[in-house]
Amino acid sequence: MTSTTPSVQLVSDLVARVPELRGAYESHVFLQGGVLPHVFFWDVVQGTVRSFLREGPLPEVADPPAASGAAASPDWRRTLDFLEEQSRRGILGIDEVIVTSFLGDLPAPHEPGHAIVHHLGPVLFAKFVRMRPLG
Repeated sequence: MTSTTPSVQLVSDLVARVPELRGAYESHVFLQGGVLPHVFFWDVVQGTVRSFLREGPLPEVADPPAASGAAASPDWRRTLDFLEEQSRRGILGIDEVIVTSFLGDLPAPHEPGHAIVHHLGPVLFAKFVRMRPLG
């Protein structure tokens, strides 16, 4: 019997909550030969920031899936909400991935998309400020 690590379960739960990440997940598993949470979260950061930049901070109607069959981009709000919920749990393997490979890879103050940090929930924001006090 194999048990799933908290970080691998985090990835699985994220893809279930944000199904627009499924294509990136399947590509990741194919290329890596399995789930490497820290590596996969690079794609999560990139998709989340792209979604934020495209939609901006104000709520809008979510992008409908493209008629051409192209995958819709992940909703940045749903991703941040999910990561906030997971961060509240205080599970080491989950926190390591979220802090190191999500918060740590968010854009720097001089980069496009940095304003997304102002939309982090209170737990994520506190961890972000501890890790990156200058933004």
